[in-house]
Amino acid sequence: MTHDVDAMERRVTSKVSWRLLPYLFLLYVVAYIDRINVGVAKEAMSRDLNLDPAAFGMGAGIFFLGYFLFEVPSSFVLTRIGARIWIARIMIAWGIVTVCMMFVRDATTFYALRFLLGAAEAGFFPGILYYMTRWFRPQDQARAISLFMTAGTFAGAFGNPLSGALLLLDGTSGLAGWQWLFLIEGIPAILLGCSVFFLLTESPETAKWLTPEERSWLMKQLPPTSGSGHGPSGMLAGLAHPAVWHLAAIYFLLVTGAYGFEFWLPAIVKKMSGGSDFQASLLSAIPYLVATVTMVLVGRHSDHTGERRWHAALSMFVASAGFLLSTLLTAQPILALAALSIAWAGLKAAQGPFWAIPPAFLSGTAAAGGIALINSIANLGGQVGPMLVGMLERSTGSFTPGLLLSSALLLASGLLSLALRNRSAKNVAQE
Repeated sequence: MTHDVDAMERRVTSKVSWRLLPYLFLLYVVAYIDRINVGVAKEAMSRDLNLDPAAFGMGAGIFFLGYFLFEVPSSFVLTRIGARIWIARIMIAWGIVTVCMMFVRDATTFYALRFLLGAAEAGFFPGILYYMTRWFRPQDQARAISLFMTAGTFAGAFGNPLSGALLLLDGTSGLAGWQWLFLIEGIPAILLGCSVFFLLTESPETAKWLTPEERSWLMKQLPPTSGSGHGPSGMLAGLAHPAVWHLAAIYFLLVTGAYGFEFWLPAIVKKMSGGSDFQASLLSAIPYLVATVTMVLVGRHSDHTGERRWHAALSMFVASAGFLLSTLLTAQPILALAALSIAWAGLKAAQGPFWAIPPAFLSGTAAAGGIALINSIANLGGQVGPMLVGMLERSTGSFTPGLLLSSALLLASGLLSLALRNRSAKNVAQE
């Protein structure tokens, strides 16, 4: 009997993973490229549109203001009409806005379209995470989330060189290279958005690619409310849960440090190496490749041990140390890039264990609301981080203060993570 159960577990887990994760991975790759490609376009856009570093940082970051304002409402709609329809709508909308980025003419239109891009994409990431809680058992979630989120590191590793190559089309048919970049990289989101409506299976109950026995086994492994926690299950209850706000504070610090670095990574690497835009985009792929491997290994180990808090916190401490070390090695570009790779690997590795925490104490639409609130508040750091780094770079002429800022933020995020267990346990006990 035990052998039969183990065989069923392996078969269903493998089927679900292979059916969903590669497709969700692809969707997130496209989303992430369209979010960060502006970093590769920075030098060319700034030159053509006369944007100073602070103005560019504001435009890069204002994406997250639109994201913040529409994240929770978008997630609420997703729980009402289903992931298939709503994620398709999200992708088509952001693809259209990305294409429209080719028509930017000045700072004002840059700000407006980046805001609209954030509003269009709002709800995608928390919607996907909520969707995954309907398919993956709690003990499998950190690994699944880490595998899904390697799409972000993959997008950085291969998207940055792709974006850099598209810049080489400068002057073709009268368009600047950065205009070609947004045109070509916006179209896949529109096409994939259309495919979601036909290819994304809404829930295990409707999965024709599982046998009746497999569907029955999987549904018994997942609570009927589609969340794995034993806490509140209503949307408002999830939004009001104190532990959700604790997690939002942790992730806000992480995201501020992350995007303060990520949007400026090609420029930082270019300044360190002295290479061209395209060479900088190739070198920028290295931190993402290192992070891809690291986050899978950390997520797998977190699932194996069932531990989340220390896996997230120690990863953040490694990231903090990497950023700090890079500032001491600016005269040695190769070693500085190695330190930045360590920092980025630690930062990314923290995310799988971190995002496995909310479903552990939230159920149903509370999980969707809680995840959306954490992500929306935290992603305000995506506006703050690039803007602060831009201001520091303009006032000092160096990226060192920005890297030190990222180091401090990741250290604070890790320390706050260590305080998570007692507070969360207390809150859950009071439910």
